[in-house]
Amino acid sequence: MNNFSDMMKQAQEMQKKMKELQDGLANLEVEGSSGGGLVSVKVNGKGEVKKIKIDPSLMKPEETEILEDLIVAAFNEAKKKAEEASAEEMKKMTGGMNLPPGFKLPF
Repeated sequence: MNNFSDMMKQAQEMQKKMKELQDGLANLEVEGSSGGGLVSVKVNGKGEVKKIKIDPSLMKPEETEILEDLIVAAFNEAKKKAEEASAEEMKKMTGGMNLPPGFKLPF
């Protein structure tokens, strides 16, 4: 029985750490930019967009397609940074254990 009790305590501790990780990732912000900084996108550690900044020089009807491409590029860069930060936090939590490629956090 003692072994089962220890396993339950470990599971509860892991659940607590996962909650702390989730909260930390929600507060983490990373920024991606494109066009030499003309467009920037901030996302949290969960990949949710928090802010988009667009240089006023791009606010021309004839620049719409360029602007759309720059937003996509900035978002993708920010998302990549968020995924890297998330993986680093998970690595810290798991004591450096490498997770399989493509492993996604359950949130």
